Amino acid sequence: MEPDGSEPAGAAWEPVRWTGHEVRTEVVLLHGHRVSCRIGGSAGPVLLLLHGLLGSGASFGPALDELARTHRVVAPDLLGHGASEKPTGDYSLGALATLARDLLVVLGVESATVVGHSLGGGVAMQLAYQFPASVERLVLVDSGGLGRNVSPALRAVALPGAEWVLPAVFNPYAARAAARLLRPLHRVTPPALAQVVAGLATLADAEARAAFVLTARSVIGVGGQRVSATDRLYLTAALPLLLVWGGRDPVIPVAHGETLHAQLPGSTLVVFDRAGHFPQVEDPGRFAGVVGEFVRTTTAAPPAARDAAWAAALRAGSAQLPLGAADSTTS
Repeated sequence: MEPDGSEPAGAAWEPVRWTGHEVRTEVVLLHGHRVSCRIGGSAGPVLLLLHGLLGSGASFGPALDELARTHRVVAPDLLGHGASEKPTGDYSLGALATLARDLLVVLGVESATVVGHSLGGGVAMQLAYQFPASVERLVLVDSGGLGRNVSPALRAVALPGAEWVLPAVFNPYAARAAARLLRPLHRVTPPALAQVVAGLATLADAEARAAFVLTARSVIGVGGQRVSATDRLYLTAALPLLLVWGGRDPVIPVAHGETLHAQLPGSTLVVFDRAGHFPQVEDPGRFAGVVGEFVRTTTAAPPAARDAAWAAALRAGSAQLPLGAADSTTS
């Protein structure tokens, strides 16, 4: 693990150094790919913050700095995003969840409270499903993977030929022109809009564009979200769960969070009535306070107990059909 921008030194492995509440950027080499990661804090529970589509660790904005004062925070740029590498490969939720688990292992973190925004919420749920011992608590922020509805702009990425249209709209020339146009408005641009603009600006890079299309199509189709966690969420019934949503989210409606909250009575739902898709940057102080209070007032079971609870729930929610029943159900 080396400071951002330097080459790997080939030194012996060592866990992350928690040096203070200031958030710094380091680079971790995972499976030969460089993963940029924001790390901060010196004490307290570990928070793994997973950003959304077209985002990065910076997508948590000032809330990341605030959380680092009382927690140890890890906010990676997922592969294909931000300053991390953008290889041609698997950008499914399962692959990104495995990347998140591997990152924790390399950093020497046994488990963490996982905070996932939008696409990152889907990754967080997949992480809890694949590696239950790694997830102490789950915080879903305007999360994907809980219903079909999603904005038409994202559904358009699933259309045939979208990968050929994007370069005509998002290219270095257009990016420079947009930057000149928006520069005078920088100080008055709402934080949520600034997040969208920053994300779209990354599409001027061909590798980022290709990774965006691969990632979006892994979870979104023309008809809406293709991937749903709702049939397996019963496995998280024993896991402390916080839902944070913007009441005016135009990308993923707050109804998704309300439905999940009704299905899991032990969960907590907090709606930021005036916020859109980015409550963590639209009201960072409140967001950090809500997450911090959730961590303080809930208890995480030991890793072995989480594994056992997951396995028990899976067995209780499944059944072995009598011999021959499988054939009759498919005839």
